Amino acid sequence: MIFKTFKTLLIVFLFSICFMGTAQVNWTNDGDSYFKMENSELKTYTLPGHESTTVISKAQLTPKGYSEPLEVAHFSFSSDQQKILLFTNTQRVWRLNTKGDYWVFDFKTNTLKQLGKGLPPASLMFAKFSPDGTKIAYVSENNIYSEDYQSGNIQPLTTNGTVTLINGTFDWAYEEEFFCRDGFRWSPDSQSIAYWQIDASAIKKFYMIDNTDSIYSQLIPLEYPKVGESPSACRVGVVQLSDAETTWMNIPGDPSQNYLVRMEYIPNSNALLLQQLNRKQNKSTLYRADALNGRTESIFEESDEAWVDMFQLGNPYAIDYTNNFSFLEKTKGILWASEKDGWRHLYQVSLEGKPEVLITKGEFDVIDVKHINAKEGNVYYLASPGNATQKYLYKSKLNGKGKNERLSPESLTGTHDYSFSTNGVYAQHTFSNHFTPSSKEFITVSNHKALTLEESITDNLKNIEKKPTTEFFTITTEDGVEMDGWMVKPIPFDPSKKYPVVFYVYSEPAGTTVNDTYNIGRNWFYQGNMAEDGYLYISLDNRGTPAPKGREWRKSIYRKIGVVNIRDQAMAAREVLKWDFVDPDRVAVWGHSGGGSATLNLMFKHPDIYKTGISLAAVANQLTYDNIYQERYMGLPQENKEDFIMGSPVTHAKHLEGNLLYIHGTGDDNVHYQNAELLINELIKHNKQFQFMPYPNRSHGFREGEGTWDHLSTLYTNYLKLHCPPGGR
Repeated sequence: MIFKTFKTLLIVFLFSICFMGTAQVNWTNDGDSYFKMENSELKTYTLPGHESTTVISKAQLTPKGYSEPLEVAHFSFSSDQQKILLFTNTQRVWRLNTKGDYWVFDFKTNTLKQLGKGLPPASLMFAKFSPDGTKIAYVSENNIYSEDYQSGNIQPLTTNGTVTLINGTFDWAYEEEFFCRDGFRWSPDSQSIAYWQIDASAIKKFYMIDNTDSIYSQLIPLEYPKVGESPSACRVGVVQLSDAETTWMNIPGDPSQNYLVRMEYIPNSNALLLQQLNRKQNKSTLYRADALNGRTESIFEESDEAWVDMFQLGNPYAIDYTNNFSFLEKTKGILWASEKDGWRHLYQVSLEGKPEVLITKGEFDVIDVKHINAKEGNVYYLASPGNATQKYLYKSKLNGKGKNERLSPESLTGTHDYSFSTNGVYAQHTFSNHFTPSSKEFITVSNHKALTLEESITDNLKNIEKKPTTEFFTITTEDGVEMDGWMVKPIPFDPSKKYPVVFYVYSEPAGTTVNDTYNIGRNWFYQGNMAEDGYLYISLDNRGTPAPKGREWRKSIYRKIGVVNIRDQAMAAREVLKWDFVDPDRVAVWGHSGGGSATLNLMFKHPDIYKTGISLAAVANQLTYDNIYQERYMGLPQENKEDFIMGSPVTHAKHLEGNLLYIHGTGDDNVHYQNAELLINELIKHNKQFQFMPYPNRSHGFREGEGTWDHLSTLYTNYLKLHCPPGGR
């Protein structure tokens, strides 16, 4: 469910716009240039004039015996940028293509060399240069290896890796819910590697069934910890390259009742900084660990009555994403985000026991940190104090003094994002709003000025015909809850007529749907143009969604998923139905994953409002979903099982009155097909008629199989038109 849940770029766009930022620019060490792969060549562009230089040609990217250059999916550099790692032949693991082949191009010797020879093809993961540039470490089949660049000698650092004993990477649940993928870190002296080890051997297997690839069915096992089941045991060790011996960090607490979600070497030291969450995820503890002997000490704790927010910096869907600590070497601390005063603010947290420093102040949330400039003493971040649907760049002093300063132009209202150069002098600036396609420019940060006139977003916008089709509005429910929403009206629109309304929902703590970004009001599942066909299309963000509206807004849903969000959505819809141009007899709702669950609950709990529903990949019974997500937001079923039952659509299925189309992939490793059969049984039990479409072996995003998307969108469109006819009356 955590969007997180959405597998294709299309689905990611629909459900997680609020978290998707600018793709990071590959800046040079000095920050005055950036690298870019173009037409199978690697180039640098030097600012401010954007002079282009080819640094690796097609011929240089073509290995001996190959007729074509490597297709590079991702690249990264040694610390001196004299060697470059090239990631190719990639394959999907859970969500992303995080395993494949790695090659090294050496600028000094003009040579191209493949890593991991002798290991299975396309099996290498997260290859990284050692800080001194002499070695490369990577994971293959759940073991960690170090390869000497000069000799090509491959040294196994772990040898016990199996499907369930995982070294240097993570199991399904850690990746899905904490975005943990890259599970090892080089020591600053290049002599050792710290790594996570996940023991999933005690996790029960959930079996998916493949009935189509042979005449006998095949079982597909997945270690999947359901809510209420203990998590995988997790520990952190440090392995020495000299003897491949591991020293385990002595972290307090039962490894199967706590999570280790972040780990980094403290700069210029032999100490690790680790973040532990307890199983309920309402207590966070920072430990300093001696990497040489494993001794640990607690240096900071934080708790919350609901859950401690895992403040994700950057784009968690990037191949190289790691939720690193942001170290502040000058003050020997870290940048820390907390909601303890009711808003998500930035703090300096000392690693030496000194008092913390509040950096950002005011009744607003920090959305994302973009850059720390220690030299000038500033932190740059995204926030939107006045409009939760938008994002702007701000800066504040790291010492907490002075005022928060907005840097994004006042004239550009909408959603901004930035990728800062290494030195903080330049940034790539991205902007869009609901009527403006995403535009990019390089700016000088100090004055937010485009480097060249032809790249200016402001200048380019003069050529865009501003015809907004999406209207933003707020609506207040009878409970006094003010919700943001958008709507796309029929074209042409006649206010004297009554039109059918289609509500698009997600509604859970993993994502928002009301964001001032381009194409936000487009329904990608619908074939054609909903507005031109005569539909009123609406989406609303309820309490519990991660909008920048303060802690109380976000955490009011604790233990109440399926209750608070459903009431808010229904009460807002009831206000919409008071509008003169809305036909109360033609009301539809649809959603995917968490939105699919909301669709079911709205249909079952409020049949007087919603006449037609289309639900995709829904969690029908909250007790079937994974423990990390469900326990974070709902608690432990051993303590409050009644909340899980009350929030689950299957509990209320007997109240179905309208037209329901229910869609699920039988190969869904996220929200298991089990949910479909549980719900179907309940609907059958009460003689509730509905339409059901299973997609064989399709996963959560319905991305597999020839013709799937055309079939799904045709099914969706035809069902909506049949049961919620378009057009004004």
